[in-house]
Amino acid sequence: MIKPEVLAPAGKMETLIAAVRGGADAVYLGAQSFSARAGAQNFTKDELSEAVKLCHQRGVRVHLTVNTLLREEELPQALELVEFACALPVDAVLVQDLGLLYLLRKCCPALPLHASTQMSIHTPAGVRFCKKIGFERVVLSREMSLSEIAACKKENPQIDLEAFVHGALCMSVSGQCYFSAMLGSRSGNRGQCAQTCRLPFSAPGGTGHDLSLKDLSMISRVSDLTKAGVMSLKIEGRMKRPEYVAASSRACRFAADGEKIPQELQTDLEQVFSRSGFTTGFPDGKRDRSMFGTRQPEDSQKAKAVFPKLHELYKGEYPRVSVSFFLKIKKDFPVTLLAEDENGHQVKVDGPVPEDAKTRAISEERCKEQLCKTGGSPFFVKKISTEIEDGLSVPMKELNALRRQTLEILLDKRADFPKIPFEYRLPQKMPHHAEKVSFRAHFPTGEIPQEADCCELIYVPCGVPQETLTALQKRGFRVGIELPRGMFGIEEQLRKELQKAKKIGIPDVFAGTLNAVALAQEEGMRIHGGYSLNVFNTQALNFLEEEGLCDTELSFELSLQQACSLGGQLPRGTMVYGRQALMLTRCCPIANGGCPGRKNPWGGCGNPRTLVDRKEIEFPVSCVGACSEVYNSVPLSLLGRQRELSNLDFVSVRFTTETLEEECNIFTHLKEDKPILGALTRGLSYRGVL
Repeated sequence: MIKPEVLAPAGKMETLIAAVRGGADAVYLGAQSFSARAGAQNFTKDELSEAVKLCHQRGVRVHLTVNTLLREEELPQALELVEFACALPVDAVLVQDLGLLYLLRKCCPALPLHASTQMSIHTPAGVRFCKKIGFERVVLSREMSLSEIAACKKENPQIDLEAFVHGALCMSVSGQCYFSAMLGSRSGNRGQCAQTCRLPFSAPGGTGHDLSLKDLSMISRVSDLTKAGVMSLKIEGRMKRPEYVAASSRACRFAADGEKIPQELQTDLEQVFSRSGFTTGFPDGKRDRSMFGTRQPEDSQKAKAVFPKLHELYKGEYPRVSVSFFLKIKKDFPVTLLAEDENGHQVKVDGPVPEDAKTRAISEERCKEQLCKTGGSPFFVKKISTEIEDGLSVPMKELNALRRQTLEILLDKRADFPKIPFEYRLPQKMPHHAEKVSFRAHFPTGEIPQEADCCELIYVPCGVPQETLTALQKRGFRVGIELPRGMFGIEEQLRKELQKAKKIGIPDVFAGTLNAVALAQEEGMRIHGGYSLNVFNTQALNFLEEEGLCDTELSFELSLQQACSLGGQLPRGTMVYGRQALMLTRCCPIANGGCPGRKNPWGGCGNPRTLVDRKEIEFPVSCVGACSEVYNSVPLSLLGRQRELSNLDFVSVRFTTETLEEECNIFTHLKEDKPILGALTRGLSYRGVL
């Protein structure tokens, strides 16, 4: 079996060195813009150049994260960053933004692209779609079980899968969290997450921190991940200390090499950072109360005690590059040393002319002993060949200098990689002209009031009984099926439901993730994109149009001004009423306090329950698909403000906790474009995100 890659985080140069010397095969890092960890120190262009050189000299790959959502005006700067990275070159770029993906496929088709975990990929169809659109690797959602990972690999053997092996777990599926953005305009999708989930949130009977998970650690079970099809073991922690990165990299190195992890290192790794221990709940499919934890004062005290010891892990170079020497010592000719590394790079250096030995002549054994002294360099000696004439003498200091000089030149030679071709292309922005705005509505069940007849399209959840769908059609409604954002392990059930809907003349599907887009494509449905596709710019609209979508909602992290200014031809819209989803959680916070559970294995659990924050504000939680949705405490309302929605083709209302009477009232205000009263929010419509 091929050894898996150990992929370590690097938030600054010292951490990068700790990762490399800890034994990592690759590092992932961000520049000072467009990185999903904006709070890390990150790398200037000069530092990035230095980092790539240092890593390539040592046979370590560099993955650059350009994995945030990009505003329209940021795309040129992002392209310039990637162009610079191609000149170094980096080994891959991680992407979340669909618009950036669209452009990079045109600008630099030879650049390896990795689908960031922020793209929320967690189904076989989603992985298949990523391969089709140009990704070489998919960083899977953290919430997947081993069996779900194995299913993705079985159906997609030609694409590399990367999974997290150690580090912090977000409560929400990455790329599907809007909590930090809604509460303080700090968007996790733009690297500004305020870690709202670590604050006190209480479910009835819960722990009091029912959005805070323990850290993951599968390092001792790396073989389980590799058997499931994972080829890259990703360590989380670009904002962690170098000691943490060195310890996790070294432990992972032992595991990836099939060696036993020293018990002392395992203990130190838990002490350097944990939240009252680790969890393997997601990989094992055991999502229960034991997964929850918080950082305690005693955890911090343990960490301080092990920092000095762990610092020793990266004081010296990690010997990772094999080198073979050929030494030639011949009378009347300069001593020559030829070095060749594992990649075929060769260096030949001449030394002094040997003298006749006055006492003891130099021997092959003595020469080999000196050449093996590669400590302080990343090299280890694989083979030494010699051709030495008898009766000659060479000072050991000269032979040592020859070895050092040869390895220094070889090290520089190893950093010489060809540039990746880049042709700058930013298409001219074509303005968008919307005609009359149409209405759409989303319902949590198949119970639809007749007042919804003002809508050109209504959506009901996937799994609504076929007789209900038929009845709605007979009432004159154009019905669409809404696929859940969380599709973990239920793709085939959802596929069957789409096939049933299509047979009775319902071809429309609402798809909020690429997993849903992929499934709907494979079933030949008409696809309407959701807000959680995170469309942030015109090029993302162009991408979705190219993929055959009929239209899409825009990200509600855009301000109205930003949303209405986007160009392109694809019809687009936004939500004007409804509770906005703040989190998509696979480990239900309500279940943490004791919950009667779902009515069926992949449908809703009934009436939403509530999560309460430290200010006694209540946030509804409801099971949808394979996950739970945490909704905002109050609904968004832009009713009465349609005049501000220029350039949008449709607006949507989304019902979650409303009564039938409240739904009818909303439609009355929607049709008359009148504002409603009550506890409401304008969301991010006027303030946007950082």
